[in-house]
Amino acid sequence: MERKIEKLLQSGGDALVVGGSNGVGLAVALTLARYCHVVIVDKVLPAISLPANVEFLQFDLTGEDFSLFDGNSMKSVDKLIITAGFGRLALFKDYSEELLVNMMTVNATAVMRIVRHFYSRILSVNDFYCSVMVSIAGFMSSPFFAVYGASKAALKIFIKSLNVELLKEGTSNRILNVSPGSLKGTAFNGQNNDLSQVLPFAEELIMHMMNKEDLFIPQYEEVYRQVLERYAVDFRAEGIHSYEYKQNSGRLKIK
Repeated sequence: MERKIEKLLQSGGDALVVGGSNGVGLAVALTLARYCHVVIVDKVLPAISLPANVEFLQFDLTGEDFSLFDGNSMKSVDKLIITAGFGRLALFKDYSEELLVNMMTVNATAVMRIVRHFYSRILSVNDFYCSVMVSIAGFMSSPFFAVYGASKAALKIFIKSLNVELLKEGTSNRILNVSPGSLKGTAFNGQNNDLSQVLPFAEELIMHMMNKEDLFIPQYEEVYRQVLERYAVDFRAEGIHSYEYKQNSGRLKIK
């Protein structure tokens, strides 16, 4: 895998990882740092020491001013990976309005704004590589994840639409929709980060991105093909199954 990545990463440019301080983002940043200069943009510093060729810029995606993404640190970027985002398992009745707004902002609107700042490069005939962490929750109804799923569904349609526009413009560049289910080794569900579990996935993500693919669903044949087929046949029944699965998972308490 490493030799294949090394061969693909002969683009010569820098990498920008938005949300690169933990989980998948940090694993992607550390993997890319073997081959190029990496800029991490996140709200908090990573909890580990970073290699010398990794630069950290602090930024809150709920802010108004996104001019950071036009700064000098971004001039040499030709690889953009956006992994920032968060979710919370809860019924919609238990969501505050502030949480709703922040989740939609961080997970969807901020991602679109960042892509907009790099879109002239994505649209170019020059090679540019881009991937966005979406979620399998964006492909179906996801009770207890209603707002999270809605934010990811927005990204799914956004990316599919832009990829058609890119195709019609004549560029070979594409935006990769990365849509996993639950990932071990991340802090998404309040667990501790374990990079040893996440690094293989990060390498796969980079491979698909550098091949300019437009969709990567891990374990598609093993798990999610059947799930999506069941959902297409009867989305109501599959929604109820999803509700009961989460209810019995031990990850939440219904008020």
